[in-house]
Amino acid sequence: MLIHPQIDPIAISIGPLKVHWYGLMYFFGFLSFIYLGKKQIVTKPWFNLNEKMLDDTFFYGALGVILGGRLGYVLFYQPVYYITHPDEIFAFWHGGMSFHGGLIGVLIGIYWATRKYKANWLHTMDFIAPLVPLGLFFGRIGNFINQELWGRPTELFLGMIFPSIDDTLRHPSQLYEAFFEGIVLFLILWIFSSKERATGQISALFLILYGFFRFCIEFTRAPDSFLGYFFFDLTMGQLLSIPMVLVGLWIFNRSKV
Repeated sequence: MLIHPQIDPIAISIGPLKVHWYGLMYFFGFLSFIYLGKKQIVTKPWFNLNEKMLDDTFFYGALGVILGGRLGYVLFYQPVYYITHPDEIFAFWHGGMSFHGGLIGVLIGIYWATRKYKANWLHTMDFIAPLVPLGLFFGRIGNFINQELWGRPTELFLGMIFPSIDDTLRHPSQLYEAFFEGIVLFLILWIFSSKERATGQISALFLILYGFFRFCIEFTRAPDSFLGYFFFDLTMGQLLSIPMVLVGLWIFNRSKV
């Protein structure tokens, strides 16, 4: 039986200044994006990006992650609540971010960045796709430290007790997601993009694999208490992942034409 280590969610505290692990995870994710992006510029010249373009895509992409992630959570998960509490829509410190909303925000942000350089949007997304999974990894580690987005009850040897929740043995679903949506997805995309591919294939593979991993792992993750289950006992995360896989398959098939 495993027990959550109950890490203090505040990493650094100096007087009134408090730095949370969750915020640091975003910082580490952004750092990995820049580091890997610079590495790709050198090792994968067919993307035809320079460091100035990387800086701009990072800025617009980061803005898209934060705004899209928050607005996605508001619209996909608790629209009724935020309609009656509009002053809390941008209360980021209360928590509540959506990956799928963040993805939409990134797509829009990169579109504006590519307009500036008159670059191909989908080709630029192919460059960005391998840089994203490590950021997802750090984000899920942040969820694990905060003891949020916990798993469903289980009797498997991997089961873990989250003391701040209850005494039930649960799937550490945050770690499952960190591993598959972070490490595994990164390795596959990094290797797949090590040679030039048809425009759209790398982005498509990201959509397919993330959607597949998320859909499967959601079976071990407890649904949000205020939402519960939907059609065929699927969660909101699973419903939002289905279009990702379908769009990814469509793009991948079209990219071979």
